[in-house]
Amino acid sequence: MTVSSTVSLNAGIEMPRLGFGTWRLRGRQCEQSVGWAIETGYRMIDTAAMYGNESEVGAAVRASGLPREDVVVTTKLAGRDHGRARDAAFESVERLGLDYVDCYLIHWPAGSGADLRVWSALERLQHEGILRSIGVSNYSVTQLEELLAASEVAPAVNQVEMSPFVQPRDVEALCHERGVALQAYTPLGGRASSLDDARLREVSERLGRTPAQVMLRWGIQHGAIVLPKSANRERIVSNAQIFDFELSKSDLASLDALG
Repeated sequence: MTVSSTVSLNAGIEMPRLGFGTWRLRGRQCEQSVGWAIETGYRMIDTAAMYGNESEVGAAVRASGLPREDVVVTTKLAGRDHGRARDAAFESVERLGLDYVDCYLIHWPAGSGADLRVWSALERLQHEGILRSIGVSNYSVTQLEELLAASEVAPAVNQVEMSPFVQPRDVEALCHERGVALQAYTPLGGRASSLDDARLREVSERLGRTPAQVMLRWGIQHGAIVLPKSANRERIVSNAQIFDFELSKSDLASLDALG
């Protein structure tokens, strides 16, 4: 099986299947880590207004010297800003120090519904070119179906927690069926002990790969865009080495059984 290093979003953007997450990275550590990721070859950086690090992410992107169009930058609308989505989006662009955002997500739904009023505001911003693509995060099947049925612009992305230990199978199936790119945050599991799981280690040792590489490859072969995060340069490099091997059907089945 061949896995492309990018996926085409419905807005026409080529989004890398490997992105760099920045949750809990702040200040100099954040800027340095994003810089290392870009040096390694990561070309998608994920941040959010709620993370409080958009300025550092933008600074690292600008300092890379790469053409703006070579780096896909994702950020997200905070829940506190649902009533002022337009202003909040412009504030994110300003903090990033960039002319536009490649992908802008509703970070969390406000309740059980799909936040259609907020979505309409994002559609207008996409038409104006401030946001190249728009999507959602943490949306359930019900919320995603409601949004797809009522929106003029379908969400390009749904970002959810996903790893061999957390498998939102119903969301995964709907995203693949409806052409919504699935992004996996916390793709290495929410607990450090996840990397010590015996079944995971059996697969990684047999393949001569790290448990983290195996988990990220699992996400890739499930059709997801994976967003690992690290402040360690060696791990940032290691986590990017996932496109030169494949998991067999039996390996995938073994890891699927973890969730």
